[in-house]
Amino acid sequence: MQRSESLKKNQDFQKVYRNGTSKGNRYLVMYVLKNQYMKNRLGISVSKKVGNSVVRHRLTRLIRESYRLNEAEFENSLDIVVVARPQAKDRTYQEIESALMHLAGKHCIAGKNNDKEVSDQNN
Repeated sequence: MQRSESLKKNQDFQKVYRNGTSKGNRYLVMYVLKNQYMKNRLGISVSKKVGNSVVRHRLTRLIRESYRLNEAEFENSLDIVVVARPQAKDRTYQEIESALMHLAGKHCIAGKNNDKEVSDQNN
């Protein structure tokens, strides 16, 4: 994660839950809030309802890796909290990545918006 940090403090998570916008799909829920930093901060929440610690940590790793590989497509200066739903438990990496990018598209924080920034950097 070159341009990102992790959200770690409970108060940061609560701020995003209270003030951010949320969108969900079958496997994940994503909360997004603008921040004053020049980088994104990613928080991942996986409840005990999803499974035991092995299952929860596996999902956390899948979500973090999905974000890391697609990080260049995301806008800057965002606090993003991703909450895993119980249906995500037995899903493959491709399904989790697809769900994450689907939510990013719904929030309009990834994809076509950043094509201009990438081309500006290449020139």
